[in-house]
Amino acid sequence: MPEKKCTHSPRGIFCNRTLNLGAVRAIGYDMDYTLIHYRMQSWEECAYRYIKEELSRDGWPVEHLIFDSDLVTRGLVIDIELGNVVKANRFGYVKRAYHGTRPLDFDEQRRSYQRVLVDLGERRWHFLNTLFSISEACLFMQLVDLLDEGRVPGAIGYEELFRRVRHAADEAHMEGRLKSEIIADPGRFIELDEEIPLALLDQKKAGKKVILISNSELSYAAPMLSYAFDPFLPKNSTWLDLFDIIIVGARKPAFFSNDMPALEVVDVQKGLLREHRGPLRSGSIYMGANAMLIEESLGLNGEEILYVGDHIFTDVNVSKNILRWRTALVLRELEEEIAAMKSFQPRQTELEDLMEEKAQMEAQYRELRLIAQRIQKHYGPVPEGMELTEIQRNLAELHAKITQIDLRIAPLAQAAGKLLNPHWGPLMRTGIDKSHLARQVERYADIYTSRVSNFLYVSPFAFLRSSRGSLPHDPACLPIED
Repeated sequence: MPEKKCTHSPRGIFCNRTLNLGAVRAIGYDMDYTLIHYRMQSWEECAYRYIKEELSRDGWPVEHLIFDSDLVTRGLVIDIELGNVVKANRFGYVKRAYHGTRPLDFDEQRRSYQRVLVDLGERRWHFLNTLFSISEACLFMQLVDLLDEGRVPGAIGYEELFRRVRHAADEAHMEGRLKSEIIADPGRFIELDEEIPLALLDQKKAGKKVILISNSELSYAAPMLSYAFDPFLPKNSTWLDLFDIIIVGARKPAFFSNDMPALEVVDVQKGLLREHRGPLRSGSIYMGANAMLIEESLGLNGEEILYVGDHIFTDVNVSKNILRWRTALVLRELEEEIAAMKSFQPRQTELEDLMEEKAQMEAQYRELRLIAQRIQKHYGPVPEGMELTEIQRNLAELHAKITQIDLRIAPLAQAAGKLLNPHWGPLMRTGIDKSHLARQVERYADIYTSRVSNFLYVSPFAFLRSSRGSLPHDPACLPIED
C-alpha cells in the first residue's frame, strides 16, 4: 500500500519528533481507548450513574442530576481550591473558566487568575488526562453548584468535594459492576474498528514484537478484545495471536518505574496464576511485571520500543521520561476537531482577513495619535503640512471603521471558539494559541493520531518527519509593522 501524506487528514499520524518506524523493534499498546475505542457517551453516562449511586448512599442529593457530556472535555484542568474548571493556554494562563456549571465573566476570571499560572506539579490542579475523566468532572461541576447552595451534607470545601467524587468513582470501578455491565452488552459500549487487527498484523509480520500492556484485568480484557478483534481476523485466529507478549493488571504508571513481580496466567478460562521468574516468553500472558523486564526479555531498550496509549501521564509521560521509549498518543477527538476546522475554513479565512485589515487600521490609528500628541505637547518631528484638526478627523474615521470591523469579527470569533464543544471550543487551541493539552501532547508524544488503525496509512518501515517548527521571527510569522 503506498504511503499517504497525512498532514491534513483526520486519519493522519502527526509527528512532533522525527520517528523512524523501521528502527522500532517492539510496539506496546494500551487497551482502553487505544486498541478499543468506547462510545464515550454510553460509557461515561454509565460511570456517572454508578458514581451518583455511591454518593446517594451517603445521603447526597444527587438523584436529579443528569449527565451532560458537553460540560467538559479532555485537557481541561480542575482547580480544587476555587471549585473551578479552567482551560489554559500552553503557558498556563487561564483563558476560560467555569465555577460549577456557570461560566466566569471577564472580570471574575481576571480577579481569580490574573496572578496565577496553571502548574500541573501543584496539588491544586488536576488535569483531565483521558476520556475516563469526563463523568467525574461533569459531576464535580454540578456538585459545586449544590455545595454553594448549601445542599451538600457536611462542612466540606471544594477540595474535599473533589476527593469524595474521585473516591466514589474508584469504588464504582473496584466493585466491578460497571465492567460487568459492559461485558454483558459490549455492542452498546464499543465502537468497532475492523482495521486495527490488520494494522497490528502488518507490524507483527514486519518483524516487530507487538505487546499488550493494559491495566485491565484479564477477566475484562479477554472478552473485550475478543469482541473487538476476533470477527476481523483470519479463520482459526483470535486476538491472542496478535500479540507476542500480553500483560494485564500492569498497574501503570508504576509499571514503568517499579520492579514489580510477574505472574504467569496458566489457565485463561479459570484465571489460574503462578509466579514467574526469568525472561517473559513469547505467546504467554502475564499479570503485573514491569517495563525493565520487557526490555531484558526482548534485549531492547529506549528508542527501540514505541508505546501507544491514550493517557498523557500514565502512558506517554512516564514511559518517555523514565525509559526514553518512543511514544504515541491516541486522541480520538482529533477526527471531529479536524473535520470541524476544515468545514470552518472559509469563515476562518474571512476572520483572518478581517483581523489583518483591523491590524493595519490600528497601526495607522496609533501613528496618528503619536503625531497628535507631539503637536499638542510641542515636541519632536511631525510630518510637514499635517494639521491637528485633520488628524483628529482621521482618528475619528478610523475609530468608526475599527468599530465596524469588530462587529463583523465578533460572531466569527465566537463561532471559532465553539468548534467541537459549545463551552470550551477546540481541544488543541485556545484562541490563536495552543491549549495546555496541546503543550502536553507536544512535550511528551513523539507522534499522535486519532486511532491505532491509522498506522495502515504508513508502512511499518516509514520514516515520519516532524515539520519545521515556526518561531515568531520567521518571515512568514512576522506581525504587520506599525
